[in-house]
This record gives sequence, structure tokens and C-alpha cells, in this order.
Amino acid sequence: MRHSRQLRDTPATEPLCQRYQSVRRHTEQLVAPLSPEDMVVQSMPDASPAKWHMAHTTWFFETFLLLPNLAGYQVFDPTFGYLFNSYYEAVGPRHPRPQRGLVTRPGVDQVRAYRRHVDEHMATLLMGPLSEDISSLIELGLAHEEQHQELLLMDILHLFSLSSLKPAYSADWPKDASGRRGQFKPLSGGLTQIGHSGPSFAFDHEGPRHTTYLQSFEISDRLVTNGEWLSFIADGGYHTAALWLSEGWTLIQEQGWNAPLYWQHDDNGWKRMTLRGLEDIDPAGPVTHISYYEAAAFATWADARLPTEAEWEAAARAGLLEQVDDVAWQWTQSAYSAYPGFKPSAGAVGEYNGKFMVNQMVLRGGASVTSPDHCRLTYRNFFQTDKRWMVAGVRLARDSRQPGVVNPHDSEFARDVIAGLSAEHKSLPPKYFYDATGSDLFEAICETAEYYPTRAETGLLKGIARDIAALIPKGAALVEFGSGASDKTCLVLDAAPHIAVYVPIDISAAALNKAAKSLRQKYPTLMVAPQVDDFTHVVTLPEEADGHTRVGFFPGSTIGNFTHDEAVAFLHAAHEVLGEQAHFIVGVDMVKDPKTLVAAYDDAEGVTARFNKNLLVRINRELGADFDIGAFRHEAVWNAEQARMQMHLVSQTEQVVNVAGQRFHFAAGERLHTENSHKFTVESFTELAAEAGWTVERHWLSDAPQMALFSLRA
Repeated sequence: MRHSRQLRDTPATEPLCQRYQSVRRHTEQLVAPLSPEDMVVQSMPDASPAKWHMAHTTWFFETFLLLPNLAGYQVFDPTFGYLFNSYYEAVGPRHPRPQRGLVTRPGVDQVRAYRRHVDEHMATLLMGPLSEDISSLIELGLAHEEQHQELLLMDILHLFSLSSLKPAYSADWPKDASGRRGQFKPLSGGLTQIGHSGPSFAFDHEGPRHTTYLQSFEISDRLVTNGEWLSFIADGGYHTAALWLSEGWTLIQEQGWNAPLYWQHDDNGWKRMTLRGLEDIDPAGPVTHISYYEAAAFATWADARLPTEAEWEAAARAGLLEQVDDVAWQWTQSAYSAYPGFKPSAGAVGEYNGKFMVNQMVLRGGASVTSPDHCRLTYRNFFQTDKRWMVAGVRLARDSRQPGVVNPHDSEFARDVIAGLSAEHKSLPPKYFYDATGSDLFEAICETAEYYPTRAETGLLKGIARDIAALIPKGAALVEFGSGASDKTCLVLDAAPHIAVYVPIDISAAALNKAAKSLRQKYPTLMVAPQVDDFTHVVTLPEEADGHTRVGFFPGSTIGNFTHDEAVAFLHAAHEVLGEQAHFIVGVDMVKDPKTLVAAYDDAEGVTARFNKNLLVRINRELGADFDIGAFRHEAVWNAEQARMQMHLVSQTEQVVNVAGQRFHFAAGERLHTENSHKFTVESFTELAAEAGWTVERHWLSDAPQMALFSLRA
């Protein structure tokens, strides 16, 4: 590292000279782990080779400081002005940005020689008398190099992420610290001042300092975690159009986004690429590499929003925020535009910020890759809304709640849980069983010796698949409500190759995506159009189903989980979605002896108990609750009067549980009702279907223990 030795030998009696030496050394330290081959490759148009970063930052000092201010200075190489200019139109033409990776010459050694040449002459300039303007320009050049140090690391991460080897930039690169989830902190409204003032360095667009008005608001003291983002994914966040800005929804459809950049999923779960290489996702770590569109969609899902930059700055100054500048840049909902009174600097350096004040959003804070001492509370970073290769995360905000309302997790899940726990007889909706773990546990339940419904219905389907296929018109769309793993569906698809489109609908994005991938491989000519949705509230179907006759498929006796009124409402809603003249194949469990029923819902291996208790695990994870899972016992009972199986979680002791900021008392022996599973006779189900406008066209019964499939005609 001859360059580093040269800097140490340079006299360093002035603070500005010392700072110059420190910043330039840091760049060399950052590229030290890289090979010459690493330093020349450009992974995408937004990124630049490490060699280019080294040369461009050097070109800045040569062009804007040495040439105009050091008498007799000779440029190192006249071609470098064309090769290493970035966007300064006033300086002259430049090499196209997307083709920087094609600049194989000069080589890395020549670029290092260029840096030594400029450093030697900058030492001469720095040791002489400096005007205020020259000193300010040197500070700008150093801040500019610090920006490129950060970009260099982010560009290398993107490059290495594309390698099949998934190499580590540095195995010792520090990890973002794990921690608790954020809590909303209130800040009163009123007039406040934001923006930079004073003699210390800041970029021109950080000022002028000015007065603005804030409404009262709340802001999270910490960044959104990977665990929260996993919940967003599991809840179908990337598949729910209502959460997304229109341009963002179009983008994720075109790009196939289903997770943050650098995340990948395999049989062992989620992993992500970091500067340390490929590693497991830490649920308690902060989520990073998020676009503005993703940040805004998550905020909508969380019943919150992104803060404005004024809110962010006011909260940071008030000391309310953790993870301010050492984890990830934080998206705000503020468009990047000029502060009142802003004017760009004269000359070419005036192009530094002002010319980019359009079609970009402001990020505040700083990141783990940001260079030391580079951040300020007034710093205004900015990127286009679709970018996510930079280290960007999410901090939530929201308008102030009404006095007395405590609702830190105001989502549909939270509202349903709080309502259920607040009722005289506590209960929880069974649809929330099916997070990723719950879906896997239910598949395991289906394999237990006691759980007859799956085996009985599968056996029945095998015998009547051709009969069902005969009811399905050619070119039809098969729409399955609550599809899960879609195992039974394959029996129908095998018997009915004339089905054109299969639309599986499920609330679990993980289960749905896994099933869709398998089905596409098994049936390459079948259009598989999965829809992440609560199947009880489906209003529209994917556009792939348009123009096709629709046949509904609802096996598994799930309709037994509904109350009578809910079942009628669901059958009526399915009628609306499927359309006139549609068929609907519905699976139903039949009334039978209580001993068989109870065993099916309380298996000897305890799988159903784990499935039941997993609902409490999910509430703890997603709503910040503190259920003691071991303090509840699984119970399954037959209610002959209501002709239904009931599942409960029974509190073993008197206890108080905190959920989403609220406290709920459980008496010893008190039941939390989690599921009903109604059983039917042919007559009772025919009456139920008729209430919703369906006629039973045909039905089939399995051998004992009996399951039934009904063919309904709209």
C-alpha cells in the first residue's frame, strides 16, 4: 500500500490536512479486501466499479481544486477528465454511466498512481494559505469522497450477491445489533425549525434553516425488524394490491418481488446476502434494502405511515429515536425538493444537489456503511422510489391517536384478537391459525393416525374424480378457497386436464407460493394464478380467470368452522365471485360417534395441541403479547346440541396477559375458544346451501368414518 505510506509521510500540521489524509486513507482501507478483478466489474447501471469510485473522487480534487488553485499543476492524464466525470455538464462530456464497467484501462495500479499524484499536490495546496472558499470546497470534496465510500460498499454487496459463490467482502464486518421492536413515541405539534445552520459543513440542500408547522404525531423509536417483515410476507403483503401505490404494484408484478433485496428462500428458510456473505435472517435485526414502494406498503399494512422529514428531524432532535444513523437510511414521505430560500452554488459545483430535485424521495439518518462522522441530523439523502440496493430501512410514524385510545398494533389481526379477548366468553377467529408454522402443523395433523377427514376425503376423491371432472367445462378456471398445499386438488387436475386455469386462494403466502411452484412444475400447461387473500372475503379473482367459466372447489370440511350465518354468507359470496351457472364442489364432515371425533382433534402425538397453541405464539410475535404458552392446555370437546367439535385453550392458572398494549385477565380454568368444526347430515347441509342460493345437484359419501362431497349448482 504505497499510497498509505505516502500519506503518513505528508506533513499534517493543519486540521484540514489531517482530515484530508484520514478520508483518503479510508478509501484505500475499504478497497484492500478486493482483488483487481473485483474492482473493475459493474453489476448494474446504478452501480459503479470500485476502481471508478477511486478515480472519480480523485478527479474531483484535481478538477475543482488543483487546476484552478495550484500554479503550474499538470493533469495526470488528460483522458481521465472524460472517463471519471460523473454528471457535471459544465465540465464537459463524460463516459456513459452504464458502461463504466467497460473501462478496463487504466488499470487499478494506474488509478492508484493517479491518487498518489493528486494527493502529493493536494498536500502542497493544503500547506499553503487557503481562502474560505477553497477550504469549503475541500470540505465538499471530502464529504463527496465519503459518499462514494458508502456507495462503494453498497455496489460491492450488489456485485457479490450476483455471484454463485456468495463471497464475503469481510467476514468481520459488524452485524446490525438485534433488539426489541419499536414503540411509538408522541411529539406535540406546533412550529419548529429544521435544516442546517451555523459554520460547520453541510451540503447546500440541507439549508436554509426555516420554520415549518407540524401536526401532533407519533413516531417509532426503532426501525422495523426482519421479524415484522416476515409477518408482512406471510400475510400476503407482496400479493395484496390494496397496500401498494399504483406504480409500486406495477413494479413488483413486473419484477417478481416477494421479499427485500438480497433475501432468498430455500428448504431451510430465509437467508440474506450481506457484506459478511450469505447468512440466516435474524428476526430481531432491522430490515434493510427496502424500496420506497415497499416501505410505504408495509406502513399501510401496519396501519401507520412513513414520517415526513420534518417529523423525523424534530423527533431526532428531541432524543426520541434509536438507530438514528448507524443501521440504515430511513425513507420519509417527503419529496426531495428545495427548502424555502435555497439557491444552488455558482459554477459547476452548483450541479451537486439542486439539479436532482425531482422524482426522488428523502431519506434521513445514516447507515452501517456510512463513513465515520459523515452524518448529521439535517442530512438529506435522496433516491428514486424503486431503488433498494442502497442500505435503506423503515421507521414508522402515524398521526396522534385520540386521547385514551391505546392501539399500537391497529391491524385487522390486532382488532380481531382484542375484540375476541375482550368478549365475555373469550374466543379467537380460526383463520389466524394459518401462518407459515400453522400451515405446516396442519399438514402434520393430516398425517396423524386419528385425523380421518383427509384420508377419507382423499379416498372419496380418488373414486369420484372422473365424475367431478365431467362437471367441469373445457377451458374452465378451477377456483379453490383455502387451498393450503393443494394436495387434493391434484386428484381433480389429473382427472380434468381440460382445466385451463387454477386459482388457489389462501391467507398464507408461504404455503401458497410453495404449492404454486410445485404445481407449475407438475402441470406445465396449466395457468396457475395464486391469490393471497382471506378466502372468506374474496371480491375479485386474478385477471387470468377472466373469460373462463368458474368452478369452485372447497374440500376439507372447512365450512364446518363457520357459524351458521357465516357459512351462509360465505356460500353467498362464493356465488357472487364464481358467477351464474357456476358449479361449487364443497367438502363436508358428517355427524358420527363422539369418540372418533374427539380423537381426531386431540391426537396422541399432540400435533393438534401444538397447532392450537401456535396461535398464541403468533400473537406474541406479531402483537407484542406475553402469553405463557405452557400455562394453557389444549382441549377438544364434542357439543352434541350444536353438532360441532370445539377446540379451546384452557388457562391452567389465574393470570394476566398483555396484548397490543392492553391487559386481559384469565381465571384458572377459563377457556379461550379457538375453533368450531360443525358436522352435517345430508339434509342439514342441503338446507344450508339453499339459504345461500345453491342447489345440491349431487353428493357422494365416503366409507366410514364418513366424509361427503357436494356438487352445488348456482
